[in-house]
Amino acid sequence: MTARVDEPILHVDMDAFYASVEQRDDPGLRGRPVVVGGAGGRGVVAAASYEARRFGVRSAMPMVRARRLCPDLVVAAPRFDVYRDVSREVMTILQSYTPLVEPLSLDEAFLDVSGAVRLFGPPVEIARHIRADVRRRLDLPCSVGIGPTKSVAKLLSAKAKPDGLLHWPGDEVRRRLRPLPVAELWGAGPKTVERLTAYGFTTVGQLADADLRTLQRVVGDVAGNNLHRLARGEDPRSVTPVQPTKSVSAEQTYDEDIDDPDVLRRQLLRLCEKVGRRLRKAGLSGRTITLKVRFGSFETVTRSSTLPAPTDRTHDLVTVATDLLDGLRLERARVRLLGVGVSNLGDGDAARQLALDAPKELFPADATDAQPGWGDRRWEDVERVADSVAERFRGIGVSYAALLDEDEPDDTPSADDRRLDDR
Repeated sequence: MTARVDEPILHVDMDAFYASVEQRDDPGLRGRPVVVGGAGGRGVVAAASYEARRFGVRSAMPMVRARRLCPDLVVAAPRFDVYRDVSREVMTILQSYTPLVEPLSLDEAFLDVSGAVRLFGPPVEIARHIRADVRRRLDLPCSVGIGPTKSVAKLLSAKAKPDGLLHWPGDEVRRRLRPLPVAELWGAGPKTVERLTAYGFTTVGQLADADLRTLQRVVGDVAGNNLHRLARGEDPRSVTPVQPTKSVSAEQTYDEDIDDPDVLRRQLLRLCEKVGRRLRKAGLSGRTITLKVRFGSFETVTRSSTLPAPTDRTHDLVTVATDLLDGLRLERARVRLLGVGVSNLGDGDAARQLALDAPKELFPADATDAQPGWGDRRWEDVERVADSVAERFRGIGVSYAALLDEDEPDDTPSADDRRLDDR
């Protein structure tokens, strides 16, 4: 009979992941302040090495500000294909200790090692083995938190950084949580912390001692209940190895604001093509199409449309997204960022079966291209041929004529897209 493990949850977090990979692959960058991100005027820091962080450089910071803080900053262009490959190697190492691995992103994951202690020793020993394996096999640092719950393990991995390990015994968690600032609780975002602070809640202990109804009035019923439990060291969430993909998306921030309607439509076409190809590659289709527009003023608007039937066709995505864009009546408004996403996902084969077998009332013979999923289905054949060419001949693709004269920018994949690539 397996003995009960009091602190079975590990949170493994790669340290400054993108920047560490760049420093590993180019030894000349080791010990230097390095960031990964766009070098242009609109560039944003995607990751910062610890050498850069000493100057105050942080992720999501505009690159212009990062350069001001650190004049000797080295900017490396993102290599997401490389980071994905390294991430898969990391996850393979983690899965060699337990099948209960829940990736949160490319660079972090939860593990439940309850069933692994008889083979590998107690959780702290497993964490040491993992850190040594990652260092030996990948030449990269990682930090590990060990605790009785996911929230505690994640908190501890952050405290262990960089390149460290931290463990709290289960019977000491409540006491050790109490003096911490509320911002250290997983799930307490900046706006929530600001609201809590305004009402006098500054420490985790104050949240634990608060009347639940009072806390719910401050931050809402769900958030109040969650924070109240987390402050007491309670977290019922289990490690879930497989997270279903909720959406597939692509977005692009432009070096210069776009106010030309024709250019916006071409960029929208490019994004829809990427999303459609990702859907078809993963065997998914979706009903809800969302357009995201961020203006030069940083105001962001989203518009969505839900179809009567799921689709994975680029042609459908373009039709709906263009209608949503036209509905904003932008005229010559300056656009900084454009994005397209598809949600309400299901099996792509089901969508194609519906398209073939649906009654005429759903797909009338005289339907126009303004009705996504209806009309001429030769688009589906064309798109699948284009997908096959792109898959078979790397670097060569079949695309829309409107995009042939444009340089293709790199778009940053979302967390859902990263999980999608691993399907």
